[in-house]
Amino acid sequence: MEESAKRVRAYADGELVVDTLHPLLVWEGPHYPTYYLPVADVRAKLIASGETEHSPSRGDAELLDMVTSQRTLEKVAKRYPESPLPELREAVRIDWSAMDEWLEEDEPVYVHPRDPYKRIDILASSRHIRVELDGVVLAESRSPRILFETSLPARYYLPLTDLKPELLRPSDTITHCPYKGAASYWSVQVGETTYPDLVWCYRAPVAESQKIAGLACFFNEKVDIWVDGVQQERPRTPWSK
Repeated sequence: MEESAKRVRAYADGELVVDTLHPLLVWEGPHYPTYYLPVADVRAKLIASGETEHSPSRGDAELLDMVTSQRTLEKVAKRYPESPLPELREAVRIDWSAMDEWLEEDEPVYVHPRDPYKRIDILASSRHIRVELDGVVLAESRSPRILFETSLPARYYLPLTDLKPELLRPSDTITHCPYKGAASYWSVQVGETTYPDLVWCYRAPVAESQKIAGLACFFNEKVDIWVDGVQQERPRTPWSK
């Protein structure tokens, strides 16, 4: 747990419901933090729902409804008034997905707060990348951009002209990343088999990830990748399934 120096705001139904200069970053799980916000900086009305929830580390939470001028958002906030962690007693955790928009300073942030201990490096490379699935070549490139992200495998972003377009099928899937932005997807058709959402592309990434704009990346976990003629082991990550 640590205090962030960022100004954090949240909007619901077009209303500014939180505006704080003193957010707390709390790692409830190992992968990324969440924000706990000073109760005094919550502008919307919070009402006890009468329900509670227990956390082994944070204690018993009151589940709170948030009332905006438009409606009541049920049980979207938690407060631990008697937490064994004194920093949390005057803070509230608001369900990220219940808000329309979150801002860190004046820039939108998606999915969850940015982890100050996560780093992304995007490097131009001349390494030879070949991507196959079921023995069929899906892409081959000598001008990848390699994205190195803390705690994740290297990702190989390839020019669209180096992919086999006849094997790609458009997908309606859109995902968001706090470090890269919004990604659109393709599925891959090999013979009679369709592999859903195997390839993604950030067409308009956030500023710090502009080097991968318009490039495509395959899930290392689900395809066979050769780098300079050496087959890479498929990594084990949450996307391996």
